[in-house]
Amino acid sequence: MDDFTSAIRGRVLAPGDESFETARLPWNRAVDQGGVRLVVVPEDAADAAAAVRCARMAGLTVAAQPNGHGAAGGLDGEVLLRTRLLRGVEVDPVRRTARVEAGASWGEVQAAAAKHGLTGLCGSSPVVSATGYLLGGGLSWFGRRHGFGASSVRAFEVVDADGHPARVTGGSDPDLFWALRGGGGDFALVTAVEIELFPAPSIFGGRLSWPARHAPEVLAAFREATGQAPDELSLWFALLEFPPFPEVPEPIRGLSAVVLDLAFLGGEAEGRALTDRLAAIPGLLIDSRRPLRADEMGSICAEPTDPGASVFSGEILTGLPDDAAGTILSAPGGPMVSVQVRHLGGAIARPSDDHGAHGHIAEPYLLGLLGVAPAPPVAEAVRRRQAEISRALVPHTTGRKPFTYLAPGERAAAAFPADTLARLREIKRRRDPHGTFRGNYPVLA
Repeated sequence: MDDFTSAIRGRVLAPGDESFETARLPWNRAVDQGGVRLVVVPEDAADAAAAVRCARMAGLTVAAQPNGHGAAGGLDGEVLLRTRLLRGVEVDPVRRTARVEAGASWGEVQAAAAKHGLTGLCGSSPVVSATGYLLGGGLSWFGRRHGFGASSVRAFEVVDADGHPARVTGGSDPDLFWALRGGGGDFALVTAVEIELFPAPSIFGGRLSWPARHAPEVLAAFREATGQAPDELSLWFALLEFPPFPEVPEPIRGLSAVVLDLAFLGGEAEGRALTDRLAAIPGLLIDSRRPLRADEMGSICAEPTDPGASVFSGEILTGLPDDAAGTILSAPGGPMVSVQVRHLGGAIARPSDDHGAHGHIAEPYLLGLLGVAPAPPVAEAVRRRQAEISRALVPHTTGRKPFTYLAPGERAAAAFPADTLARLREIKRRRDPHGTFRGNYPVLA
């Protein structure tokens, strides 16, 4: 520890230090990170590089997390590098690019981009770090129009396994550039990314909500609408069940609903014309559709912005025939909070030569199952229910999962075709032979 404290200007915390236990916690409190040896909070990129050099000389492994949204557990003796202080966001409106440091959230990126009528390829949560999301590929509200979030990356600023800083582009280092665009954080420490921004003079979006008894009609309408939606429109179906746990806000405890969340990259008139038929389904309780700024995208799903304990699983769906739809409609109950189906397709489904490990997803839908887990017995009940649902859907699932949909206990191999995984493993062995870096889902595991 002395080597770290003498070389690093930021904080270095060891077991027994007053703030260590809090500092090592991931966003999802159901994930155990009890094996962390040290927590290092660098002040800037140079400080982060010094931490990597210290770890390399000591024969230790570095696991980088801004705040641990993607943490999968399994840490045993690693140095946990919290990059949350690296929060700079610089927008170049002429080039339509942004330089985003590793700890900056999507909310911060979108706030900077919105001032210029631009957007990044953000996901549903404004508090997730943009860099971690991009390293995992990144499924965006605008992915149907523009592809995976990682495809927008133009350059990475990294620290390599020997602690040396470098700028990585498709021209300067094509192998590493390819691996970092969707292959995870196993290959280098990323301290900043340069991303392309996209014109967003008008965005229309929001939530439509009905009592849960209307779920069959809403799902039928979702299936029909997604069969003809333009690439600029993203539709997500969800069944929400709010268990009577203290962790659930009192006004919604015990309530259940069916919702359609939507985002349209275009004007209000066209967005309403595309979705008014959905809003006409009888029983509508909430219609929050409205023109949005790019920095308001996180309001659509209203996901939690504070840490909590939960259990998640995901599946890619080859379709939504009647038997699959029936399984989804029967999925809520018990400790399950959300059963969500996202429409994919568009640019996400089209093979491209944009040099990213994320590849493409040809299938049309993505299922996400989420349950709250205030205690281990509840977490086990959630896992059992998720496994039951997944088994029932086996005729309509692929076995593959997007990298950002992997859950603790799963392996990186589930996210990639065999040839992609083989290339990622070869790059890992060649670029990090001593195992200086450990991503949330190591490609060699």
